[in-house]
Amino acid sequence: MTREPASQPYRRILVPFDGSPGSIKALQRATSLAEQHNAEITVLSVDEHTARYAKGVGEVDEEEDLRKSYFEQLRRQAEALAREQGAELKIETAVGHAAQSILQFIEERGVDLIVIGHSGHSGIWGTLLGSTATRVVDRATCDVLVVR
Repeated sequence: MTREPASQPYRRILVPFDGSPGSIKALQRATSLAEQHNAEITVLSVDEHTARYAKGVGEVDEEEDLRKSYFEQLRRQAEALAREQGAELKIETAVGHAAQSILQFIEERGVDLIVIGHSGHSGIWGTLLGSTATRVVDRATCDVLVVR
């Protein structure tokens, strides 16, 4: 019987984070793994905002303020979760399509592991991962852990 060589420890862990229950569980799992492997964690939130139509100046400013507030709330939530777990993390925001942004990030940053939350849909959708997680699992060049 041949044994496979021990895998290398994870050094860079990425957690896509949108504040959903699945992403919260993923961040909690990632903090545990980071402690075991002495790895760094980066939380990535993706702003998928796309311009829909021209608006008045006040509406554009208001929408931009709402988006900034939303991503600041995500940042605070991720930081609070990390503090509860005694972990340190980096927090970044990307703009674009979620799956593409995640995949681009792992290539540029040399990520070893993505810890991503299950979508949490019910019924028939509960048997599927969700479009972002599915695309990431299918195309990632590193290990992916899907947390339910």
